[in-house]
Amino acid sequence: MALIWLPGRLAADEWPQWRGPNRDGVWKETGILEKLPGPRIPLRWSVPISSGYTGPTVAGGRVYVMDRLSKPNEVEPVHCFAWETGRKLWTREYECSYEVQYTAGPRASVSIDDGRAYALGTMGHFHCLDAATGEVLWAKDLRAEYKARVPVWGIAAAPLVDGGLVILQAGGTAGACMVALDKKTGQEKWRALDDRPSYSAPILIEQAGRRVLVAWTGDSVAGLDPASGKVYWRYPLPPKRMVINVPTPVVDGDRLFVSAFYDGSLLLRLRQDEPAVEKLWRRTGASETKTDALHAMISTPLLDGDYIYGVDSYGELRCLDAKSGDRVWEDLTAVPKARWATIHMVRNGKRIWMFNERGELIVSELSPQGFRELSRTKLLDPTQGQLPQRGGVCWSHPAYAYKHVFARNDRELICASLAADENTGARSFSPKSHH
Repeated sequence: MALIWLPGRLAADEWPQWRGPNRDGVWKETGILEKLPGPRIPLRWSVPISSGYTGPTVAGGRVYVMDRLSKPNEVEPVHCFAWETGRKLWTREYECSYEVQYTAGPRASVSIDDGRAYALGTMGHFHCLDAATGEVLWAKDLRAEYKARVPVWGIAAAPLVDGGLVILQAGGTAGACMVALDKKTGQEKWRALDDRPSYSAPILIEQAGRRVLVAWTGDSVAGLDPASGKVYWRYPLPPKRMVINVPTPVVDGDRLFVSAFYDGSLLLRLRQDEPAVEKLWRRTGASETKTDALHAMISTPLLDGDYIYGVDSYGELRCLDAKSGDRVWEDLTAVPKARWATIHMVRNGKRIWMFNERGELIVSELSPQGFRELSRTKLLDPTQGQLPQRGGVCWSHPAYAYKHVFARNDRELICASLAADENTGARSFSPKSHH
């Protein structure tokens, strides 16, 4: 995995792409506060932005996010802010008319690598920008070049940078569901799979002594050689009703887990003698309200040893026995029960930090004995343009970097300190103090 390395700064202190430095939802900083400060956390800064689902990313002392403006013209801006103050450093925008449901804005987080920002829009506009200035280095229109099939809710899978390549779930025809481009020039290096696209971001894993790119498309879970696009293995997983694969695949040891709203859960064994897979179990329910093991919608589950933790289709936080998929417990206190209710889970040491769709930040512990809430605070208000009948929702994944949390809704991007050794939000915090 390509990471940003800057003099005097640890890469683990940054959040340069979707779900963190290694795309695994792990936050490694220490010196984090033990308890959240009351019902509402003080903010270090707040800056105005417009609507969108793009979770912020943080690297090189800068914060990146995308949003959408519809008046006077329909545009998708990419914004860059100084992390310490929220001062806007640059904005780059392009015209973009939406032809999807849920038109609030871009979905995919901006990926930062080697001084470049890779921004993928809802309708397939893909830009490589200078991360410091916003200058366009090169650009692609995935619909024009690959005849990309834009899913009903828009293109959502964040770009993955690996070595000299940037890898996309482009959703193209003619064997171009997955595409790898030269990260410096945009030249195509390989294409793979005839599958329909999904919303799920690809990941890199180690298997059988090789690096394997795992892509959960609209029709399968597949393992590819990230350098060439060669298909090592492919497990067909066509949807019962429609392509609605949103969570990122998760891996623990030799097991890989995926879960979808209509299609339930699948656990695969990653063979270690060769790059191949075997089904361990598959669990599906009778309907979206009569689910079996876990039917995740937006929340990426956590696979942790003998147990799986995740949020089911109506907000049920569940623990499963990883050996069978049997339910161990269910809890309804982490997020209100509602269709597509969402929690984003990030591990920091033994604790799980959760950001739920009400805009609440929760510090917790998860075990086979249950969900233990340690503290909870309000981080920001829900996006009002989305599901207003239940007071709006927060569906964007936060970023954790420099001992701070960064989150957004349809009106603001905010930053709040989580450092244990300072009065939260009350005084300046320098990244020099944590290396």
